[in-house]
Amino acid sequence: MLIVLLGSTLAAQAATARVIKVLPHFLDKEGHESLSPSLFERDAYQLMLQKKPALRRGLRFDIQWKGVRHHQYQLRVEARGGQADGKTTQLQLQSPLRPAGFFSQWGAVVLEGDSYRKFGELVSWRVTLWEGDKLVGEQNSFLW
Repeated sequence: MLIVLLGSTLAAQAATARVIKVLPHFLDKEGHESLSPSLFERDAYQLMLQKKPALRRGLRFDIQWKGVRHHQYQLRVEARGGQADGKTTQLQLQSPLRPAGFFSQWGAVVLEGDSYRKFGELVSWRVTLWEGDKLVGEQNSFLW
């Protein structure tokens, strides 16, 4: 009886697709978000990049997600920004994902170059996980 109950619980957990965590990171001129693998160093470097926009090259959304094996998913990032002159901007980026395994996986969506410069400063974001045309997971920033 216990084995059947445990098996059905695991199957129910594996069948749910979701966005677990979203980490927006500034990228420096070389495309790095940190100078070392230390989380403390990453946070300190991100703070420095936040204060000095001239050192930035882009923005990367690192997204932890989980899905059902052999299903095709797509990440969609919607972001709102602002420029120095007070003009607001919006954008939408998409990234197809490889089929998920049993454990969660990480995906990334990158905004660089002219698109990043035209976008301005990130104000809020929403990340959605799609299976075909069906929304299966979502996470957003506080200001969304």
